[in-house]
Amino acid sequence: MKVVFTGGGSGGHIYPLIAVAQSLNAIIDKENIANVRLYHFSDVPYDPDSFLEQHIEFVQIPAGKNRLYSSFQNFVDMFKVLHGILVALVKLYRIYPDVVFSKGGYASFPTLVAAHILRIPIIIHESDTVPGRVSRISGKWATRIAVAFPEAVSYFDKEKVACVGLPVRRELQRVIKEGAYEYLKLDPNIPVIVIFGGSQGASPINDVIISALPELVKDYQVIHQVGIKNIDEFKKITDSILLSNPNQRRYVALGFLNALATSMAAGVASVIVSRAGSQIFEIAGWSVPAIVIPITNSNGDHQRKNAYAYAQAGGCVVIEESNFTPHVLISEIHRIIDNPDISEKMRLSAKSFSKPDAADVIAREIINIALSHETS
Repeated sequence: MKVVFTGGGSGGHIYPLIAVAQSLNAIIDKENIANVRLYHFSDVPYDPDSFLEQHIEFVQIPAGKNRLYSSFQNFVDMFKVLHGILVALVKLYRIYPDVVFSKGGYASFPTLVAAHILRIPIIIHESDTVPGRVSRISGKWATRIAVAFPEAVSYFDKEKVACVGLPVRRELQRVIKEGAYEYLKLDPNIPVIVIFGGSQGASPINDVIISALPELVKDYQVIHQVGIKNIDEFKKITDSILLSNPNQRRYVALGFLNALATSMAAGVASVIVSRAGSQIFEIAGWSVPAIVIPITNSNGDHQRKNAYAYAQAGGCVVIEESNFTPHVLISEIHRIIDNPDISEKMRLSAKSFSKPDAADVIAREIINIALSHETS
């Protein structure tokens, strides 16, 4: 059995592939499926160690972006796409996999076109409420289509589509409370706010937190992921702001939270502040009330649409970036934490929204289609 994963460009396209690979390998081991080869077709290796851990071989396929605005680079990238399709045709023909699983994004397009030409079964997954262009095109060729939000179902053939949620890596599905306060050096008697400023640092969020800090630490403890690039400068600023503050130890700035620290932060959090990317599904799985600030200039406005879909489900409050001020943030945090009924309702709504078996469902479908293709 041979399976090709394709997708790239960002963690939102990559880490769901890893989650599905984890489930796929678990089924392969449990059911003793022999002679399995896994490949990742993309333009550049993104987090190669995670793919190696899942025994996935990287195969480089050139790719080009199709920007929504007028640019000479679009003309140049058109030739990159054509080159990528030719390379993918050759590489796919040599491997001839039983199924291709795509997480979308520009990096997956050449491989999807080549798979369609070679009549290799395709499974795609769409993370957003409104599918991107690659998903809308490849959805016409796909054997099966998985979507994260119910709102996306109507964009595809109802006979092929299912709402399964977003695949989340196993290590990020855990919520660890035991020992978490000690590990994170927190007081168990004071509520904890966890703020995800983004792995690279979401500047508008971080800027507001700086202004809100003196007020926040009066009543709460704050764990703040500020981004690896920002951590040194950020600590200088926050150390200065909290220099004479008696509650300065209540604030912890970190460049990056690894899987263990993330699971522990989820275990102690009363409220999480985050962007509206794929992390929504991780937060929902942890059943923690959230305040979500969507990026205003995301492609197709997908972050905003995703945020409001999750808010409609009851798991979060949305603050538009234009309204995101220290006063508004602090007021919303107080409203959620000071009202146990609101907090509990949000927790239950998040739990209902979460689909922790998404990766398992997709992995099982990959195996079913791959095995039927092998014998056909």
